[in-house]
Amino acid sequence: MADVYNWQLGRTIPYPYPEAHPQKQFAAVFNINRCIGCQTCTGACKATWTFSRGQEYMWWNNVESKPYGGYPQHWDIKILEMLDAAQQKTGKPAQWDTTQTDAKKPYGTYNGLTIFEANDPTQQALGYIPNDAEWRAPNFYEDTSTAYKGDNLGISTEGASLPEHQTWFFYLQRLCNHCTYPGCLAACPRKAVYKRPEDGIVLIDQSRCRGYKKCVEACPYKKSMFRGTTRTSEKCVACYPRVEGNDPLSEGVPMETRCMAVCPGKIRMNGLVDIAQDGSWVESPQHPLYHLVKVEKIALPLYPQLGTEPNIYYIPPRWAPRAYLHQMFGPGVDQALERYAAPSRETLAVLQLFRASQKMVFRYEIQEGPLVHEMQIKGKPWQMYNDTVIGFDSKGREIARLPVVEPIHERPKERLNSI
Repeated sequence: MADVYNWQLGRTIPYPYPEAHPQKQFAAVFNINRCIGCQTCTGACKATWTFSRGQEYMWWNNVESKPYGGYPQHWDIKILEMLDAAQQKTGKPAQWDTTQTDAKKPYGTYNGLTIFEANDPTQQALGYIPNDAEWRAPNFYEDTSTAYKGDNLGISTEGASLPEHQTWFFYLQRLCNHCTYPGCLAACPRKAVYKRPEDGIVLIDQSRCRGYKKCVEACPYKKSMFRGTTRTSEKCVACYPRVEGNDPLSEGVPMETRCMAVCPGKIRMNGLVDIAQDGSWVESPQHPLYHLVKVEKIALPLYPQLGTEPNIYYIPPRWAPRAYLHQMFGPGVDQALERYAAPSRETLAVLQLFRASQKMVFRYEIQEGPLVHEMQIKGKPWQMYNDTVIGFDSKGREIARLPVVEPIHERPKERLNSI
C-alpha cells in the first residue's frame, strides 16, 4: 500500500497504487434542490448505453429517493454499517476535526477509517457483492417520505417550514463518481480498470476483464456492474466521446454527458477542471465548478468518509435534517446551505449557467446589472442584481448568455389563445 493524499479528508490514506493524477478531471455539480425526480437523465443514459441483453438491470445513471430508496437496495446503509463495525473494533469514534481548515483540507480532517483502512487482508477495499434481490428494482421507495403526523383528516396542524421539515424526502442523482482513488481500480486483480490521464474518467478494459466481480465488490457506490452474457463488468463511461469533442454537435469542444444535457430541471453542471501534480485543483476562479466547489464550497462530495475522493458534488437539500446530511456530505453542510440560501452576487449568477449549453463551460464572465430586489435573510440584508453571466467553451467562444432575472415575454393581444 502507498500513502496518497485525500484533500476531502484532509489527510493521507493507504491505496494500492502510488499517487498519480490526470491532467484534467471530469467533474460535475448536482443541485439537489432543483431536482423534480422526472428520471429523464435515467432514460437518456439507458437508451444510449445499456439497451442490450445482459444490461437489463443496469442503470448507470439513476435517481433514488432518500432516505429509503437506493439502487442496489440499501447500498449506502450496508457499506456504512460495515465501515462502522470495523471502526468499533478500534475503540475510537469516527469523527471530523474541523478546528483547523485550509485550502488543502477545506472540511477539516476525518479521523475515522476509510474503505481502504477497514478492509481485511484478503481485500484491497472493504465491500460486498449485492444479491439479485437488491438489484431487482431501481425505484423502490420512490417518492416515499418519512413519517407524517396529521389530524383525523390527515391534515398537518403544524405545517412545514425551513430549515428542516418534519416529513421529508429528496432525490439523489447518482452515476459513477470517477473517483480520484477508485475502489474498483484498487480491487481489480487483472488491472482492467484504469483512470484516463487526459480527463480522469474511469473505464474498464473489456479485453482484460475476466468477470471476477472484484470491482463490483469494492465500489462503495455500486456503480460497477457485472454482465452475465459477456462475463465482464461494465460501468458509466462518462459519455467520453462527447467529452473528447467527437460528437457531431460538439464542434470539436468537450460536451456534457447525456444525463447532464437532457435535464429539464437544470440541476446539473458538468465540466473538466485542471489538476496539479499534487492532485489539487489548479486555481481557476472563473471556472464555474471551481467557484462552486472550492471558492463558495456549496457543492460537497457524496460520502467523503469512504475515502475514494469522488468527483461528483452535490448542493445539499435545504429541508432535510442536518444530521442526515452531515453523514451523507460531511461537515461542510451547514456552511453550504447557509451560502446557498443567501447566495453571493457572483454565485447567483453562476447558478444560472446550469444547463445553459450542451457544451462544457470552462470560463465565465459577469456583466453587472441593476439592483432589482432587497430583503432580509435570517436578519441580514440581501440584495439581488440583474447581472448577466456569459459562459465560454474550451476554445474561448461564447456559448451562453443569461440574465439573473428570467425575462417575461407577453403574447400580443391578437394571439392570446395560440399555442
